Amino acid sequence: MKRELPSIGGVRLSNPFILGPMAGVTDLPFRLICHEFGAGLVSMEMVSANAVFHGSRKIDAFVAISENEHPVSMQLFGPDPEVMAYAAGKLSGVPCDILDINMGCPVPKIVNNNEGSALMKDIDRAAAIVRAVKKAAGKPVTVKIRAGFSSDSINAPELAAALEEAGADAIAVHGRTRDQYYAGKADWSVIRRVKERVRIPVIGNGDADSAGRALELMEETGCDFVMIARAARGNPWIFRECLSLYEDGELPPRPSREETAELMLRHARMQLSVRGDRLGILEMRKHIAWYTQGYENSARVRAEINEALSYGELAGIIDRWARGGAV
Repeated sequence: MKRELPSIGGVRLSNPFILGPMAGVTDLPFRLICHEFGAGLVSMEMVSANAVFHGSRKIDAFVAISENEHPVSMQLFGPDPEVMAYAAGKLSGVPCDILDINMGCPVPKIVNNNEGSALMKDIDRAAAIVRAVKKAAGKPVTVKIRAGFSSDSINAPELAAALEEAGADAIAVHGRTRDQYYAGKADWSVIRRVKERVRIPVIGNGDADSAGRALELMEETGCDFVMIARAARGNPWIFRECLSLYEDGELPPRPSREETAELMLRHARMQLSVRGDRLGILEMRKHIAWYTQGYENSARVRAEINEALSYGELAGIIDRWARGGAV
């Protein structure tokens, strides 16, 4: 199954499995962990071009990059070509390897501002954004889109061709429409049609929730890379599993309860180091909910964690959970 991978604008990935961008999830600690477990490319949280334009200091945490996570992609979103180009130029000093443009976010506050997946309704504007960002970025530019804005406007192949013409170096396609959000089934046939339409690399996304499904997505669509997002929450081991199945045809054993607990604690230490004690603990609550999902006593440990105010309290709760005791 393993085959030589194309580069993305000259950036060579070691394997085809990519951590997708997720707001509030793919911060620096989580990216480092996913890179460690084998992700071929990790993606940052999306950054607002308007926030960059207006000089917001809140973006500093979003653009922090470690030398230990490359290759890494930074994602921008915005509705205006000139503002997007300004932001790309302003952030040109950020040592990311790839600049990604979000044209797939379905969240109402984004769509209502003509950002994210709303751009799929205006191919000319979408292409103008890519041309402007490509000129200003000084690095490879990729675009993340959906199958279409709605079920009666599946236009990903047409849009992808226009974005390729505008200078995009790769296209990531989520096989759902904006109207679906994350419900229902991803339509992989749309990803295949995009792959047949363009010459640049295509990144398939949607329902790749296990190593087996990730490889199925590649086989069914011919896509060059697979983007894994929600399935990686609390499960960075998915990249280790994808890589093993891709290279050796075998699945490694799932992590033990003890290994899960050890990683939760290491993740917490990393989070507190980056965000400080208070914000770090708050950020870890959702991660621990994901890590422990499906385990016995998971609801109880989540309830306890939500009351924890220090690393010591958090560590005690996780240690008892790891040993199978009551929390």
